[in-house]
Amino acid sequence: MFPDDGRSYGAPVNTTWLWIFLGSGLGGVLRFGVSAAVDARWAGSLPWGTLVVNVAGSFLIGFAAALLTPEGKPLLGVTPRHFVMTGMLGGFTTYSSFSLQTWDLLRSGEWMKAGVNTGAMVLLCFAGVALGFLCASALNRVRGA
Repeated sequence: MFPDDGRSYGAPVNTTWLWIFLGSGLGGVLRFGVSAAVDARWAGSLPWGTLVVNVAGSFLIGFAAALLTPEGKPLLGVTPRHFVMTGMLGGFTTYSSFSLQTWDLLRSGEWMKAGVNTGAMVLLCFAGVALGFLCASALNRVRGA
């Protein structure tokens, strides 16, 4: 997620990988909980839990990218940013689940539902990233970053 610019950030690779691993586990548990709660509330013809998780995850990763990455005054060091962005948010978002669920809709002949699911996922997640980035950029301006 972060380009390798050749600088040493003070954390051994194995420590960074451990933090990413822990963040991924936490993100996966959060994904399961949020998705299950949404699906229990709004069970229906589309995988609403996955859509909600992907839109929320897209917003959060856009927000984190603007707030935590090296441009301006980053709030966190590289390893904590990897924990949040690569680990937690990477574990939280569910594009692999989205792909499988869309494939299942296609295999069952539900072409319209698969199209609605795909269009909603792409457009709303892109909007989530843009909105998150804009919100965090505004916050950066307020805090003088």
